[in-house]
Amino acid sequence: MNIRLDALQARVLGCLIEKEITTPDQYPLSLNALVNACNQKSNRDPVLALDEATVQATLDGLGRRHLVLERSGFGSRVLKYRHRLCNGDHNPLQLAPRELAVLCELLLRGPQTPGELKARVQRLAPFADADEVEATLAALAARPDGPFVVRLPRQSGARDARWAQLFTGEPAAARAVPEAPAREATQDGASAGAGGTRSQFAAASAGAAAGSGAALSEATVAALAARIAALETGLDALRAELAALKAPHS
Repeated sequence: MNIRLDALQARVLGCLIEKEITTPDQYPLSLNALVNACNQKSNRDPVLALDEATVQATLDGLGRRHLVLERSGFGSRVLKYRHRLCNGDHNPLQLAPRELAVLCELLLRGPQTPGELKARVQRLAPFADADEVEATLAALAARPDGPFVVRLPRQSGARDARWAQLFTGEPAAARAVPEAPAREATQDGASAGAGGTRSQFAAASAGAAAGSGAALSEATVAALAARIAALETGLDALRAELAALKAPHS
């Protein structure tokens, strides 16, 4: 796969894909509508507070890469935006409805288990059960033009492994050694979701902090994300050592 996104680009494209599916009569989106979608409190992790200047700068960057198309409606001066990530005419990336739905949800909420995805993705595409979700994830991981997703090591105390999208790069958790089983199970969903979104949250917050000025350059955001990923890897190693110490000795 040769498409790489930063955290803000992933949020913008995820919102455009979501609204194309769920509210086609209101799609493409104006800048104001897209800002509201990016800052939406439901179906988002992390929840952000981006301003128009930051979203516009992100759109401009995506437009230069031909991943977003700008257009004005008939008889209207308001510019509207549609994604060109996949499935358009002459677009080399063609995704089935279920594949697109799962990727959209991962772009908007970060790493999730098949069970979590099953509960959240129904508004985008129908799945009978978590097994069908996992089959779609496996197909995305095995595509010859991918992989588009990766299965993360199962966290200590977690029943199922999470999956992450790869448009924003391989998560640090995918490279870390899985934690040894601990005697105390982690609280459901707490530590499981925290690490997966930490670097995305920091990068997105850094872009939003640019305020009314231009957003931070992609290189700066990538450097910040790399530093945070390194910290995450160290933290995962410390957790593994702690879990090993807590484990009963044979």
